[in-house]
Amino acid sequence: MVARLKKMNTIRFSKIRVLETGYNNAALNMAIDEALIENIADVPILRIYGWRPAAVSIGYFQSIKEEVDLEKCGKIGVDVVRRLTGGGAVLHEFELTYSFITKQYPQNIMESYRWICEPIVASINRVGFDASFVPLNDIVVKGKKVSGSAQTRRNGVLLQHGTILLDIDVDKMFSILKVPSEKLKDKIIKDVKERVTSLAGTTFEEVASSLKASFATRFDSKLLSDTMNTDEICRARQLAEQKYSSREWNFRR
Repeated sequence: MVARLKKMNTIRFSKIRVLETGYNNAALNMAIDEALIENIADVPILRIYGWRPAAVSIGYFQSIKEEVDLEKCGKIGVDVVRRLTGGGAVLHEFELTYSFITKQYPQNIMESYRWICEPIVASINRVGFDASFVPLNDIVVKGKKVSGSAQTRRNGVLLQHGTILLDIDVDKMFSILKVPSEKLKDKIIKDVKERVTSLAGTTFEEVASSLKASFATRFDSKLLSDTMNTDEICRARQLAEQKYSSREWNFRR
């Protein structure tokens, strides 16, 4: 295990391309991630973004009808989309979301999560919190989850994306997400409030700046602030319209 961690820690990048793509709707946010996977060069990409309007993303293997109250989402203007990655349903509203996309990474899944989450932990600590990584893919502050991540790998490219909570509305979350038993709903909400926290008092911009600095330090890299090129934009728009907005994709399970 020690030998594997040493090997993991030797991965460095001379440059990291940074894309701050702002606030987008759910379909476009997921489409951008896929477009970047398809078009990535040898330089890894750190993408920083938000969601507008608020959205629920469900894991690749989940059933949208079983996980989400679609009627309630429609009434209050919350987008719904299926991710490329696994995991559970997530309400995206008061958060910074990141994606890290790279052709060079530890092959072991546990190690790769730790490897990418390390600079995220550092970025949270930079803004005044005491964070730590909890396998498989969570980051906690004082024992409460503040960040979760998910991965996919395709054609030799790894994508990890995840959330860093700046605030949280658990009651709203469970007005949208379905629970196994309505009788246990109050207990579930109370449990989540006890297990989840946020970086209350910090701003999106502060966390974004800290995240960039931590990735640069961790991977000994020069950050290249960039915008999406024409091919990436066109492909993302195509995927947003034809895939991530489609019933075929979102209701496939």
